[in-house]
Amino acid sequence: MKTGRRVFSALFVPALALFLSLSSVPAAQHEAHRLYVAVPGIRNYLQYGGVGILVYDMDAGYKLIKRIPTWDVPSGQSAENVKGIAASAKSGKLYVSTIKRVACFDLITEKKVWEKEYDGGADRLAISPDGELLYVPSLEGPHWLVVNARTGDVIAKITLGSGAHNTIYGPDGSRVYLAGLRSPLLSVVDAKTHAVINKIGPFSNSIRPFTINGSQTLSFVNVNDLLGFEVGNNTTGKMLYRVEVTGFQRGPTKRHGCPSHGIALTPNEKELWLADSANSSIHIFDATVMPPKQKMSINLRDQPGWITFSIDGRFAFPSTGDVVDSHTKRIVAALEDEAGRPVQSEKLLEVDFANGKPVRAGDQFGIGRKQ
Repeated sequence: MKTGRRVFSALFVPALALFLSLSSVPAAQHEAHRLYVAVPGIRNYLQYGGVGILVYDMDAGYKLIKRIPTWDVPSGQSAENVKGIAASAKSGKLYVSTIKRVACFDLITEKKVWEKEYDGGADRLAISPDGELLYVPSLEGPHWLVVNARTGDVIAKITLGSGAHNTIYGPDGSRVYLAGLRSPLLSVVDAKTHAVINKIGPFSNSIRPFTINGSQTLSFVNVNDLLGFEVGNNTTGKMLYRVEVTGFQRGPTKRHGCPSHGIALTPNEKELWLADSANSSIHIFDATVMPPKQKMSINLRDQPGWITFSIDGRFAFPSTGDVVDSHTKRIVAALEDEAGRPVQSEKLLEVDFANGKPVRAGDQFGIGRKQ
């Protein structure tokens, strides 16, 4: 009997210890990947999704989950163009700007936290990596506002007189890049002092959409009258290359008046994707060489005016509502609203959740993430 008890003890005690250790391990987190699309994101055209924030399930073939209300459109008035979208997983907030206002939404409750109108209106805003600051350009006006992201209060004002428009917060939070659509210079601002510390260019024409690499050493810009892009050295401030699309002709564009309005780096920075409005196409360049080398094109269902990527880089999101597998280069989904109508928007990004809480937020710009 003593031998039996020793055997039982030898088997039971380790088993009990294993059970207790396993029971103390937290349950595996369930992740959900959501695409947030602000509309009307093509001018104020309601036929491409109406008014609100459309939320899609990226794990279920981009099925529409819900519509988050944003603003009512008074009878007899036009809807306000959505100009930008930004989000922070750290603060759990989502921000949408229109030509008149900026609103903050809680990503968990989906309730509006604050809403403010700013002098000069608002354009494509950007958020700091820690979720504490917003840079809000006036609507093609003279200045940018630095705004407390928690309250909407104005902290500082940066006046450049360039036609304030597109804005990128550097991935490390140290610099902010300001592009006015009436200037060939890309201004670089110190995110602590809010003072201009460098200017990149001049490029050959006024800057439209642009992006940067993860180390913030290079900028890739669309400019007026160019089917292609130009590359700048962010350290020296010099323009390095002008790259023109080959094999395609320029033609009429529905919007923006710019042959290429949309440019994005894949997160791993191996490719650069470029919009071609007249040809309803995306042109893909090898970005592992400089200047980037054109290698293939993808036809879309309409004229693109913007491009961004999923956080992991698996999918590209042109503003046409096509969802493109970035590996196979095939269109794998097309965004639709509740009525089955095609959705298009230049203002969209991904937010990931774990056990119902935001853990990662993408960016409306296709910024390189390689450090």
